[in-house]
Amino acid sequence: MAETQKSQATSLHRGLSVLEFLATAQPSATIAELSERLGYPTASLYRIASVLTEMDYLGRDPTTKRYHLTNKMLRFGQPQSQQRGLVEAAAPALRGLWKSTGETSQICCLADTDTVVLEQLISVHPFKYSTNIGARTPSYSCAPGKAMIAWLPDELQESLITRLKYKRFTSTTITSRKHFREDIKAIRRRGYAIDDGEGLEGIRCVAAPILDGNACTAGAITIAAPASRLPDQTIQAVSKIVMQAAHAAGESYR
Repeated sequence: MAETQKSQATSLHRGLSVLEFLATAQPSATIAELSERLGYPTASLYRIASVLTEMDYLGRDPTTKRYHLTNKMLRFGQPQSQQRGLVEAAAPALRGLWKSTGETSQICCLADTDTVVLEQLISVHPFKYSTNIGARTPSYSCAPGKAMIAWLPDELQESLITRLKYKRFTSTTITSRKHFREDIKAIRRRGYAIDDGEGLEGIRCVAAPILDGNACTAGAITIAAPASRLPDQTIQAVSKIVMQAAHAAGESYR
């Protein structure tokens, strides 16, 4: 019995190591690469990868034989309320936002200091912005990240702002705690956040927080589009649509 438990614990440890490696080190790998990097026998890794693939935690490219994480892992990272995930609760509001604006619409959540895309509906326009489900972005350089941080409890908010590593991506990226705190205060006053090409040149975003029953951040809903389709004169009207969608998502989530 003790040997069986030890074997099971070893397999669990190795399986989690595979998931962590694909989540943080490189997005895909062959069994040989996993063995080289993790130091585990190829036969053991093949059995573990087969089980994880069968359970839909891993996908495998039949041509390259490379394994990658599936979106199933996102279910564990998203906020839950009354046995409903954030995506399930906010999906109707997301569809409404997408229909109203025609722009790429997303549901996001916080993962430590990053913003993670949980769901996405792609713009109807030929020239559009999109990313992968599960994509992570530094929260200080994107509208949904800033919107979520603005409605965190004060102590948690300050801790996150302090831990952020401010790196310049474009000419408009916020690169200091002082300026970020000022932006967060402004977001809190007006009710929505703007990303004016701060993470990606030429892309503008508008986001509003999805709030839980305690009026704290559960996630965010956002639209992203080329700056030419979100000029200054449209921001006020668009922000109202985004805030309405976020409010509807919050009502459904609570």
